[in-house]
Amino acid sequence: MNELLTVGVLVRHPKFPDWGVGQVQSVIGDRITVNFENVGKQVIDGAVVMLSFEAF
Repeated sequence: MNELLTVGVLVRHPKFPDWGVGQVQSVIGDRITVNFENVGKQVIDGAVVMLSFEAF
């Protein structure tokens, strides 16, 4: 499902819900950069972590 991520999509990290909602900044292969509201920018390995889409 990470292959559906595009810049601007809102997501949550399943293991760290306290990070809050994040906005995808870039997707390069399995490397996903997300700016989370509570921890800032994080680089996620999309081969390991399945981010969940945030409903508006």
